[in-house]
Amino acid sequence: MSPTPWWRSAAIYQIYPRSFLDSNGDGVGDLEGARRRLEHLSWLGVDAVWLSPFYRSPMRDFGYDVSDYCDVDPLFGTLDDFDSLVAEAQAQGIRVLVDLVPNHTSDQHPWFVESRASRDNPKRDWYVWRDGTPDRPPNNWTASLTNGPAWTWDEKTEQWYLHLFLPEQPDLNWANPDVEAAMHDVVRFWLDRGVDGFRIDVTHALGKDPRLPDDPPQLAGVPHSSIHDDPRTHAILRRLRRLVDGYPGERVLVGEVYLLDTSLVAAYYGQGDELHLSFNFPPLYAPWDASAWRDEIAMAEAEFGPRGAWPTWVLSNHDNVRHRTRYGSEARARAAAVLLLTLRGTPFLYAGEELGLQDAVIPPERVVDPGGRDGCRAPLPWDATPSHGWPTTDPWLPWPPDPETNNAEVERLDASSMLQLYRRLLAARRASPALAGGDIELLTAPEGVLAYERRLAGDRRVVVVNFSDEPVDVFLGSSWTVEVASDGSGEGGPYSGTLGGSTALLLAPA
Repeated sequence: MSPTPWWRSAAIYQIYPRSFLDSNGDGVGDLEGARRRLEHLSWLGVDAVWLSPFYRSPMRDFGYDVSDYCDVDPLFGTLDDFDSLVAEAQAQGIRVLVDLVPNHTSDQHPWFVESRASRDNPKRDWYVWRDGTPDRPPNNWTASLTNGPAWTWDEKTEQWYLHLFLPEQPDLNWANPDVEAAMHDVVRFWLDRGVDGFRIDVTHALGKDPRLPDDPPQLAGVPHSSIHDDPRTHAILRRLRRLVDGYPGERVLVGEVYLLDTSLVAAYYGQGDELHLSFNFPPLYAPWDASAWRDEIAMAEAEFGPRGAWPTWVLSNHDNVRHRTRYGSEARARAAAVLLLTLRGTPFLYAGEELGLQDAVIPPERVVDPGGRDGCRAPLPWDATPSHGWPTTDPWLPWPPDPETNNAEVERLDASSMLQLYRRLLAARRASPALAGGDIELLTAPEGVLAYERRLAGDRRVVVVNFSDEPVDVFLGSSWTVEVASDGSGEGGPYSGTLGGSTALLLAPA
């Protein structure tokens, strides 16, 4: 591995295929639609894309219930479409990561069909089965998405099977070496097709204590997937890391470690021999508050730094309310963009956040997701026409608010738009060694303001973010030039010492 692997300085863009662009008029985005909009990503300046699942699936959890890991669901196209997307993206300098869903399959996956056929089926032990009676699950674990028991009774074989999510998503048994071997074959399949890495779903849940002990009473009702932290997972990740590191080109493993404790997340980097990157979700739930964010940054530095681990930062994704909606104003969302793209670590952008999209309002008759996440998954509007660049005016979910103005075509022509702000920030990040890979030092600042300096060799940048809605004087002790302003004002000129309400500035030495 090179001294500075590509993923340390990269900005990675998440594509939720269903909502990116439809190419065939069925109202659902697909891989060909993503290929057609690669120019948008190249122009924007991202370094890689992460594709949410496009595998064959009954779509009970919209692709996170996989029935064939080595094929494309016809809803999204074909393997040829996938190959074309990867080839074109990489030709434009954009690397491609795919979602790996190793904790569970669909209940329609052939492995589970065999497993539940009989107790003595060779694949019975590929999943987590336990004895019991129909009226009492094996333990008190709660499933995510349903908030019911994480177990389903199988009438035919008179045992329970474990599912940390929907009953249609039975958990694989990674203690069985045949399961691990099969999943390694899946990883090789996609690496051999040229992918640059994987975002690993529910990484922290792979290893399981065979005793499956009850959760503590004070955590009753909390989805077990959000507190599961078994040490057996680390050996699984080390073996997976060795496999991936055996391929050329610095392939990367990015883990979804959904534990809201940064110290626990940091452990999944191992000693540099497990995940290359891990999502650290506590900041995703931090309020719009300077002291809260200062604490999150300090915590990340304290936990990741001693390990030599590289942090990640994210404001929005397919599972959470968009940050434009959470923070309550476009001004705050703009300031948050400056924050995201200047912190020490790898930023992940969720498709549409560069347009300032808000969550869509979903009427009851249009709700489709069992977890209530439809709003953040609304289709991307590409232009101001009634169909917003899609082949249909009625896609699988309603449009987000104000698609006539919050769309790629209109914002690309508007120098003051959110889209242009993201482009300027990404360009500044690429041009500055300090922003791409330097150290970070939190600076003293007035109440309501977050300030930090990034440094690498002779390159320096300072970032100031005003979390309050009122102007604040922030004196930095030397002369600075405004490189990027969240509201676009004063760029290229001297920093005046006053920071507007809900405004962030990226400053370069004068």
